[in-house]
Amino acid sequence: MTLLSILTLYIAFRIKQFTCDFLFQTDWMALNKGQPGKEGYRALFTHTAFHMMGTFIIVMLLAPAFWWLAFVDFVVHSIVDRAKGVYTYKKGWAYTDKLFWWSFGLDQEAHNFTHLAYIILIVVHSGGLAISG
Repeated sequence: MTLLSILTLYIAFRIKQFTCDFLFQTDWMALNKGQPGKEGYRALFTHTAFHMMGTFIIVMLLAPAFWWLAFVDFVVHSIVDRAKGVYTYKKGWAYTDKLFWWSFGLDQEAHNFTHLAYIILIVVHSGGLAISG
């Protein structure tokens, strides 16, 4: 892979994260994905299905052999968001609390590092970085 293709993957995953977490995520998803019971899981899985579709589009365009990462992303994103949502809910943190924003930032960085892991996996299994001199 070239440095440009790696950068393209990174930018694509960052756009996907922003789009799915901020533009496509409804209030219902955001406010309920940490709730107990079926409603919480329904909101969570609806949200993470958008991430799965976004990852699927990225890999099909840029690294089709890794189509299965879409399903991995569904699971990983669900675990990260559920953990953050449940913890925030149990602590009773609201957007006016500093610790809410710390957990929010930690959640976003967990997704960023997850995407970095996907990129490393794709690069390594695609023959590494091709540097021409």
